[in-house]
Amino acid sequence: MRVILFDLDGTLIDSTEAILEGFEVSFKAFDKTPPKPEEVKKLIGLPLDVMFSKLGAEKEKVWEYVNIYKQHYRKISKQKTVLLPYAKEAIMEASKFARLGIVTTKTAEYSKELLKHFGIMDYFEVLIGREDVTNPKPHPEPVLKAVRQMKAIKNATWMIGDTCLDMISAKEAGVNYIGVKWEYEDLHNMKKCAEIIKENALEAVKYIKGFK
Repeated sequence: MRVILFDLDGTLIDSTEAILEGFEVSFKAFDKTPPKPEEVKKLIGLPLDVMFSKLGAEKEKVWEYVNIYKQHYRKISKQKTVLLPYAKEAIMEASKFARLGIVTTKTAEYSKELLKHFGIMDYFEVLIGREDVTNPKPHPEPVLKAVRQMKAIKNATWMIGDTCLDMISAKEAGVNYIGVKWEYEDLHNMKKCAEIIKENALEAVKYIKGFK
């Protein structure tokens, strides 16, 4: 049976408001001017410590920033996160012909809480989050771990994601991959990373279903 691995942010969910608020609160806690929303959005998909470093957090305090972010994010994430259009339909359609997993750079614990909140966690056999791997995307480790846990066949496995991080991770892991459009990744960049790009997760799932 085929396996489909989904990214979360920008693929199935939109937690942009919660993410931006988390960064704002973290920087203000250190009396720093928060980064502009566009600067944060360009980095979504990377691990939090990397994002904070790139946005100017002091090296020795990066994990303090991360902890403040996580504490705040957990309080607001359910209220300020929505499923993307056609995400639930994509999951339900995919579950008819494939086994499903999640591969994300978000914390797995919070990701599971969100997916349970939306009533869709039971569709997924595996969820690989940031704390489950040593090397996050774009390294292949998260995808390979999902493949291994699901005892999946690589050439029958697909990764659906909205950034080059997802595409590179999948490619390096030796599985099929397909991109979806979202604001976190410039489309020009995405075209360099993925030969196939669809409007949303449902269109991606339909393509996989018809792929021979």
